[in-house]
Amino acid sequence: MNEKHEVFHGSSNVFADLGLPDAEELLAKSELARQIITITGERLLTQVQTADILGIDQPKVSALVRGKLAGFSLERLIHFLNLLGKDVQIVVKAKARTRQHAGLRVVVAS
Repeated sequence: MNEKHEVFHGSSNVFADLGLPDAEELLAKSELARQIITITGERLLTQVQTADILGIDQPKVSALVRGKLAGFSLERLIHFLNLLGKDVQIVVKAKARTRQHAGLRVVVAS
């Protein structure tokens, strides 16, 4: 087989690469959700236990775990991290001169 495959080198945001609207927000929400999933996994919490801590029902935890984030705002995901004992900092700074537009980014500290 001599099939040729085109390789696309994407950016650091798969949502932008797919041309989705609000790509930066989608990336931020997915990173916050990933942190929530990591924390609950490290604590070996069930979805029911997680739901109890977060004050939501188990099907919503299931949606979160499956990446169905349309029903979750950035603010709500940040609140979930607070409920799990994590501080969340929001830093506002000047954009880099090398970029045309300012953006939104989640940085995870160890």
